[in-house]
Amino acid sequence: MREKNTLIGGSADLAGSNNTKTKLHKVINSNNFNGNYIHYGVREHAMSGIMNGLALHSNFIPYGGTFLIFSDYCKPSIRLSAIMKRRVIYVMTHDSIGLGEDGPTHQPIEQLAALRSIPNLNVLRPADQTETIECWDIALKSKKTPSILALTRQNLKPVRINFTKKNKCSMGAYEILRTGKKIELTIIASGSEVNLAIETSHKLAKQKIYSKVISMPCQEIFDNQKKNYKNKILHESKSTFAIEAGSKMSWEKYIEKGLIFSIEDFGKSAPYKKIYDHFGLNSENISKKIKLYINK
Repeated sequence: MREKNTLIGGSADLAGSNNTKTKLHKVINSNNFNGNYIHYGVREHAMSGIMNGLALHSNFIPYGGTFLIFSDYCKPSIRLSAIMKRRVIYVMTHDSIGLGEDGPTHQPIEQLAALRSIPNLNVLRPADQTETIECWDIALKSKKTPSILALTRQNLKPVRINFTKKNKCSMGAYEILRTGKKIELTIIASGSEVNLAIETSHKLAKQKIYSKVISMPCQEIFDNQKKNYKNKILHESKSTFAIEAGSKMSWEKYIEKGLIFSIEDFGKSAPYKKIYDHFGLNSENISKKIKLYINK
């Protein structure tokens, strides 16, 4: 009889911050191998290498947590996970400038774009609890593809209240809001910026500029959808706008006519809302620039 898959968790000394350890976990150590959670210490590179080893051995499904900024330490092993087609799950929290006062050294800017450039790697950036559950489902079912779960630190409003039978994130991108039957523009975002996209869409609707909002938790999965679905998402309106609190590099392929609201500099040390305002990532500024663009 085939051995069942066993989920083994862990963290690079950040279990409390990553929320990767639950009350049901039993810690594995030198005196007890009968557990399902590993304290790797502050050793992201070693953790990632060990997870590859676990994925290569038997039917273990390993996941390990750290901050997204420290994905740079994991990069060689992440790349090997993708090359070897191993089901390894990297839980990367504190995924943007939204972590606030920790400042530029801890605020990822280029990391998402760099990870999205790796072949056979799903970079999953959910917008709320419901999307997070769906993204975990994708990661657990992706037998030949490793996954990055890029998760926020700040509290977010739910973008979806009810579960659906179909995993909407499984399409890579889907429509989450439409403010009118006849829309002029499309706003795409991932993660915590989906809330900002929704807020911007409502603000534009008050000015009788109607739009649809697309949540795109996984570019890699979306890029593999059929052409008619991709056209429905991207080309229904005259112009398309993208929002992400990081580099615009991975978004440029989607924007033929429109703008990308991104960050092309290192972050700042301040309360996270003030940092978003500093970089112009608020609904007031974005809606104003979108209106100027479509009226030019």
